[in-house]
Amino acid sequence: MSPTPPARRLRLGLPRRMFSQLLLMQLAIATGVTVLATGLFLAPLSDQLDDQAMRRALAIAQTTAEQPQIAKDLQSTSPSVNGPVQVEAERIRKATQAEYVVIMNTRGVRWSHTDTRQIGGIVSTDPARALAGEQVMEIDDGTLGRSARGKVPLRDSDGDIIGAVSVGIAYDSVRARLIHAIPGLLAYAGGALAVGALAAWLISRRVQRQTRDLAFSDISALLAEREAMLHGIREGVVALDRSGRIRLLNDEARRLLGIGDEAVGRSLDEALGEGRTTDVLAGRVTGTDLLTVRGQRVLIANRMPTDDGGAVATLRDRTELEQLGRELDSTRGLIDALRAQDHEHANRMHTVLGLLELEMYDDAVEFVGEVVGDHRATAEQVTEKIRDPLLAALLVGKATVAAERAVALWISDRTWLPDRLIDPRGIVTVVGNLVDNALDAVAGKPHARVEVELRAEGRTAVLRVRDTGPGIPAEHRELVFTEGWSTKKPPAHGKRGIGLSLVRRLAERQGGSATVTEADGGGAEFTVVLPEALAGPGLEPALTVPAVVEEES
Repeated sequence: MSPTPPARRLRLGLPRRMFSQLLLMQLAIATGVTVLATGLFLAPLSDQLDDQAMRRALAIAQTTAEQPQIAKDLQSTSPSVNGPVQVEAERIRKATQAEYVVIMNTRGVRWSHTDTRQIGGIVSTDPARALAGEQVMEIDDGTLGRSARGKVPLRDSDGDIIGAVSVGIAYDSVRARLIHAIPGLLAYAGGALAVGALAAWLISRRVQRQTRDLAFSDISALLAEREAMLHGIREGVVALDRSGRIRLLNDEARRLLGIGDEAVGRSLDEALGEGRTTDVLAGRVTGTDLLTVRGQRVLIANRMPTDDGGAVATLRDRTELEQLGRELDSTRGLIDALRAQDHEHANRMHTVLGLLELEMYDDAVEFVGEVVGDHRATAEQVTEKIRDPLLAALLVGKATVAAERAVALWISDRTWLPDRLIDPRGIVTVVGNLVDNALDAVAGKPHARVEVELRAEGRTAVLRVRDTGPGIPAEHRELVFTEGWSTKKPPAHGKRGIGLSLVRRLAERQGGSATVTEADGGGAEFTVVLPEALAGPGLEPALTVPAVVEEES
């Protein structure tokens, strides 16, 4: 036989849902406050009612004692059921709804009483204090039971005490007032509790909608998962509030943007400064997969608004991908140059072969000499003016590519650059980008020409690239240096609009500048000034500035 499954224990405790827990807690608080307020109100109510009853009895006694006819009748008549004192006292008692109005002489003999059998008898409580001239308020027991009493002296026309007036308010009526007040008080308390319960339910429902009816444990788990996810993913996340202040940064966003925890709570302009990155994150530039450059990093940014008026922006690092893309472009350019050389070499070999078959040996020797001389002249022209091997090799290769594209690449007569470059790779990046842009601008146009001028002015390097293309309109001359701005079709590996931005950043990082103007005779002229780009005479050049990713604009 299978064992009997164990019985499930009944678990008592708070419900799991936050809506239910919050509602129960608010109801408990509202109930507790209502009970406490009711108790605090009822506690002094009995004493207040006693005091009101005693003061009422004292006021009736004072009013009765102030009537001079009662004092005269007390002195001129004997205690009697139908005497004038009893008649007046009964009139006052009925008019004021007091329990009794007793008028006595100085010996405590009653001249009036609700129970006429007590007239002529001695009062049951000591009237000494009233007969001594005091006004007395008290709760005491007498012949008619417990009552709230007021006693005052009775004086004649000369002001001498001739007796006392004692008025009583039935204590049962005081207690009845207290009991009568409780239902109303409880009704008010119940109404307040109902309003509090309704408010608690409405608040709990709002919280339920905002928290998607989750339990506290679920929210805690979601927060823990969010922290793990935000700081574990390799994508930057920046959360902004409705005022545009940073309220959250994950580790990757801090690394990509180069900021720390001090940026939290500050606006983007304060934390990042002015620039395209700030405009993209703030939503001033709209679109998807927006390209921006922060420092030496190429970033792709996307921004998504949130329901509370804020936004969440994500950042992806494309620096390595852009480097690979630029290397691919460089490789393709080298392949194109080799293909062009191979094509030209094949034509020349066919020409040499034809000359040899025609036994025109002298012509063949002359043809070969001219070809070798042209190549040597081109290389010598570059190396004589540009002593840095990396930069010279770049321009020799670009000259071959330019020839294949039917573009004349000229080295200006003013060019002179010694082999003292501190960062030759950075300048290779600048020149490569500018020459490629110029070749693209003039390709396919008649008499296409690109002129390169590189010269040293002390320790400053001045780079100029001129072309005979259509030029750049004046209103676009600053936009061309903005990351993401380009008039060319994007390549297969990614986006354009980075190269010229990086050129300017490299120049500005070294305290220089990058500008574009109209060249003489039409076309565009890019000028880059790099202060401290050359080592001093007799000093060995050293690479102090990291190379920048090469990119076409």
